[in-house]
Amino acid sequence: MNGFGFNRKIYICVMTEKDFLPKPYPAAVAQGEVTWQSPSNIALVKYWGKLDHQIPANPSISFTLDSCRTTTTLKYSKKEKHSDNFEFELYFEGEKKDSFRPKIQKFLERVEPYLPFLKDYKFIIDTSNSFPHSSGIASSASGMSALALCLMSIEKQLDPEMDDKYFTRKSSFLARLGSGSACRSIEGELVVWGFQRNIYGSSDLYGVQFRDEVHENFRNYRDTILLVDKGEKQVSSTVGHELMNGHPFAERRFQQAHENLDRLKKIFRSGDLSEFIKVVESEALTLHAMMMTSQPYFLLMKPNTLEIINRIFKFREESGLHLCFTLDAGANVHLLYPEKEEKETSEFIEASLKQYCQNGQFIHDGVGSGASKLA
Repeated sequence: MNGFGFNRKIYICVMTEKDFLPKPYPAAVAQGEVTWQSPSNIALVKYWGKLDHQIPANPSISFTLDSCRTTTTLKYSKKEKHSDNFEFELYFEGEKKDSFRPKIQKFLERVEPYLPFLKDYKFIIDTSNSFPHSSGIASSASGMSALALCLMSIEKQLDPEMDDKYFTRKSSFLARLGSGSACRSIEGELVVWGFQRNIYGSSDLYGVQFRDEVHENFRNYRDTILLVDKGEKQVSSTVGHELMNGHPFAERRFQQAHENLDRLKKIFRSGDLSEFIKVVESEALTLHAMMMTSQPYFLLMKPNTLEIINRIFKFREESGLHLCFTLDAGANVHLLYPEKEEKETSEFIEASLKQYCQNGQFIHDGVGSGASKLA
């Protein structure tokens, strides 16, 4: 048995877009309310660059986080008569948030073929995060996955015979259409998105749990997010992905992602933390190298990001511990380390890294088990 408790090979049927098109619904529902809580995730092998319809240019694998979550309540009531418009109100942390409307509108347009009931209802979306918005934590991943799960709960009422496996798979499929990485937030603890030849069931359309053997060294892995810069990014991830089109190093980068996923598969089996560090840190720096060599080029790391990274290098060499860093498309640093080294690493953060965080802020988190329905 591995560190995540799987002791048998599980075969997963790969599904296509057509499998998510519903048949006529056998039931009806007039109104209701549902609440889901969904986590963010941190990619170990990065997805950067995408094709049409939110298809990734390369596969990725991520740790699902535990404490960094979005909670979304969706209230719905059937319209008196059908209209050709999506009708929704959006509240973020208790305040109306019209600036989020375009993204939700686009999401609803993308998923309507798979959820044909959407224009029959009025919706009130009330959402909040357990972490600061625009903090460099993937709020779009947790937010869009939570909303997708709420919408799937409505479809589940319209189709009571829907099984849990289909519910989960379609939720991931829909979440991807809102934010690519959101498809990795439905389940835990390790999730693969994108077709990878030797990971059975992997798909470009949705995330799947990594079911291969995982060494106990990776059980309850920790992630402390060092909040270097909590402001809005100067270049959005959407724009950054588009800049991979025609990028001079794109094809080699996509190949590298496949290679590193193969390496991680072996590392998870062996428990080799030193090799884990090499892959994860290389992936983080490669992501930012792609940004710095695109046209136009851009730089999202800050001076304090680099100071933190250099201090991690020095501390790791002196202590022999296995902490490492990874980065998303921003300035903040995710510090990854084994649970058994949490005490020493936390002391290091307080003594040497906290001073480089904006207002001294950081978030202690770890690997979690995925989304949960609250009501």
